[in-house]
Amino acid sequence: MKLVRFGPRGKEKPGLIDADGKLRDLSKVVDDINAETLSPMGLAAIRKRDPKRLPLVKGNPRFGPPVVERRVFAIALNYKEHAEEANAAIPTEPFVFTKTCPPTGHRDNIVIPKGAKKTDWEVELCLIMGRKAQHVSKKDALKYVAGYFAGNEVSEREFLIERGGLQWIKGKSPDTFAPIGPWLLTADEVPNPNNLHMWLEVNGVRKQDNNTKDMIYNCATIISNLSKTLTLYPGDIIFTGTPQGVAYGEKNPKYLRAGDVVTMGIEGLGEQRNKCVAYK
Repeated sequence: MKLVRFGPRGKEKPGLIDADGKLRDLSKVVDDINAETLSPMGLAAIRKRDPKRLPLVKGNPRFGPPVVERRVFAIALNYKEHAEEANAAIPTEPFVFTKTCPPTGHRDNIVIPKGAKKTDWEVELCLIMGRKAQHVSKKDALKYVAGYFAGNEVSEREFLIERGGLQWIKGKSPDTFAPIGPWLLTADEVPNPNNLHMWLEVNGVRKQDNNTKDMIYNCATIISNLSKTLTLYPGDIIFTGTPQGVAYGEKNPKYLRAGDVVTMGIEGLGEQRNKCVAYK
């Protein structure tokens, strides 16, 4: 299933995109696309419904972030070539940090923070948990995933690196630094999350072009590893890392500025188009 949230910012309603690509209203079935809905029982209740009997949504409404997150985790340096372009050692196990900014929609603006000089892009596969996970094995880890979606793990490199040591939250969590969507594709329709083509362009110029099979630590390994040190809960999002091709790795980097347009996509998970605007 392709699950979405549509409507004005802060007033999104749950929806489903049917087999014909039409938007259907789920608000009489579930309250939102949240942890309860993403549980096995919640998804089963939606699957029992005939999409053609759900109300058809007219017009072209805004799509907000496709899920209501609980927490947002991210994995750093999870592609060999990206670690090399960052002049960083490959982590001996998944390197996790948190993003504290709320996710935004797949066509919402990226706001360049006041004083920012090195705002960067990062296409990433995201997963969201549907079951509580504690000490799970790699073999079973993907059974705990509710679905997958595309994300841009936007970063401000100067805030991150040049302001008194590594400042992960400052560099990774300014407002609007987590566009996701357009939809969440449920896990049953993603047989292998570690074989998906991913790409990103800035102003029409291809910057990143890779496949999730090149991850150092795949999705199952990430979930298993994290579950052994902290409990993962339904609604937790994990950004799984970006491949090479970020501005930080260029010889003459051209970071994002107001007016730039970032487009990106992941196989089966749709495309994003975000315009960069200045902080006001």
